[in-house]
Parts: sequence; C-alpha cells; structure tokens
Amino acid sequence: RSKRVADQVQRELAVMIQREQGVVGLQLVTISSVDLSPDMQNAKVFVTSLGVDPGKQEVVATLNGMAGHFRHLLSKKLATRTVPRLSFVYDYSVERGTYLSALIDSVTRDKQDK
Repeated sequence: RSKRVADQVQRELAVMIQREQGVVGLQLVTISSVDLSPDMQNAKVFVTSLGVDPGKQEVVATLNGMAGHFRHLLSKKLATRTVPRLSFVYDYSVERGTYLSALIDSVTRDKQDK
C-alpha cells in the first residue's frame, strides 16, 4: 500500500511542480523517487534538475519552501486519511552513474588503444 501511495505522490507532485515552474522560476525539475515512511506521515522526495551545482541547492530550497503548498494540493488529490509531510532532497545518483559510466568508457578506450 505504501508503494502505491508513494507512486501516486510522485505522479501528482510531478504535475504540480510542472505547473509551478514558471511561477517560481524553477529549472527543469524531475522527481526520481519518493520514499514514504511506513506510517505514511513523512515523504522524502528525491529530485534532479538541469543546471549548475549552486542552482541545484536553490531548487531544493525553493521546493522545501513550497512543501506546505504542495502538501495542501496533495490533500485534494490523495484518498488517504493523512497527507505526508514533504521533504525534498537532491538526488545525485544520476550524476554518479554518468560519471562512473564515463570512467568505465575511458578505461576500455585506454585498453583498446594499447
């Protein structure tokens, strides 16, 4: 059940953030996953965005500042007794994966050159 609610939170937040992008000047933001606590009281929302590192922290700060607004909007969409408190965190896993892939490619290229 909590996995279904987390998936629904992810879908609904993606639509809400897309609508709010122009209003608050957010860069392109993608929700990579939502971790919902077992009691469904708290949700950690992992986001990624295009842009430079300082901009990423500003995006997270903006989203955390709007967490109450998003929670209110979620209360109208979710058919649950409680709506989780939202906490936005930047997800570096995509960047790490790209970096590791580039490292592997460079090693295989070096071996082919020898």
